[in-house]
Amino acid sequence: MKVLVIGGGAREHALCRSLSLDPDVTALHCAPGNAGIAEVAELHQVDALDGRAVADLAARLAADLVVVGPEAPLVAGVADALRERGIPVFGPSAQAARLEGSKAFAKDVMASAGVPTARSYVCTTPKEIDAALDAFGAPYVVKDDGLAAGKGVVVTEDVEAARAHALACVSQRREATPAGAVAGDGRAVIEEFLDGPEVSLFAVTDGETVVPLQPAQDFKRAHDDDQGPNTGGMGAYSPLPWADPQLVDEVLRTVLQPTVDELRRRGAPFSGLLYAGLAITSRGVRVIEFNARFGDPETQVVLARLKTPLAGLLHAAATGALAAFPPLRWSDGAAVTVVIASHNYPGTPRTGDPIEGLAEVAEQDGPDAYVLHAGTASDGSGAVRSAGGRVLSVTATGADLATARERAYRAVGRISLDGSHHRTDIAAKAAAGA
Repeated sequence: MKVLVIGGGAREHALCRSLSLDPDVTALHCAPGNAGIAEVAELHQVDALDGRAVADLAARLAADLVVVGPEAPLVAGVADALRERGIPVFGPSAQAARLEGSKAFAKDVMASAGVPTARSYVCTTPKEIDAALDAFGAPYVVKDDGLAAGKGVVVTEDVEAARAHALACVSQRREATPAGAVAGDGRAVIEEFLDGPEVSLFAVTDGETVVPLQPAQDFKRAHDDDQGPNTGGMGAYSPLPWADPQLVDEVLRTVLQPTVDELRRRGAPFSGLLYAGLAITSRGVRVIEFNARFGDPETQVVLARLKTPLAGLLHAAATGALAAFPPLRWSDGAAVTVVIASHNYPGTPRTGDPIEGLAEVAEQDGPDAYVLHAGTASDGSGAVRSAGGRVLSVTATGADLATARERAYRAVGRISLDGSHHRTDIAAKAAAGA
């Protein structure tokens, strides 16, 4: 099987790593990729938002499967362009990807499907914003209705900060794609605060059959003890020893399958990766958000534990054959990922700094620990430099969380990136049984 992966972050490196280990994959390509992905896949340049260009590249490579990693190409309709050319693609249509592209649309789908979620208001004016903030009170949860690269959410006790973010959301104007996919045009979604721990649960679906993966937990705040601003994610771990053993079955029954069924009923079947961000509240499971693709950094730990070869699973979803796919096989062990971020992330990051220690991790910690590249680039001389906010995802496996965590941080300690920062408490409480 010849596979083309679209994207260039740590999520795509995790996908490419797993695909490179699949004996059924005879050729692996990635566009645009990054310095780490180049070690396992042939890289190509393409405008990831241009469906025709992506389809042309896939046709030229005779790809048997295209895996679209990031959300923006999905919302822009890249998967539609591939399907029109008869190329199997893992990723939803633009209409189905609105589940991530517009939080207001997702709320409407959940209401129709009876999926439990936070009460919310969709606001377009300052008057509506003030009324919604007053209705819920602190802590305030304000979300940009459209795509915001994982950083469009503000949770705060400060009503003025909440109001400022909501006003910034409603003042934004976005240009919709021909498919009408980007619906977050000048709207803010203000929600009630959900108590309890958060869980990320992925599911592979072909629009009818839904196959859940193993749950993970990520860490959104920039600093230890959940301090600092929201980020795209600073680390993750799996499994969750504290979670109810019936959690996955419950979420499949009450969240995932009803959502997929509702989208199919609306004529927008969802085929690809459905990501449910969940809060385990005192009143039960509630959906915080949906994403239309693998999440980052949770993908790194979930795929590290998946023993079933990845290509066949994704191809079955792309071709409507999941019902006949055998049950997934998982490692009994654990996985932990620690993100190393550039100076000033999640603000405007400093880039171009040399990264040292990558070879040492490979030589001294592999295969139990390895580095997945996110924002990196080669400078042409063989050196690797930072090229984004989240630079590396250091991932380790072990018989249990404590072992995986120890290995991950040992590998982190070998890496040098001037001005970088990382959290030191990823999976600490779970590993300690707290």
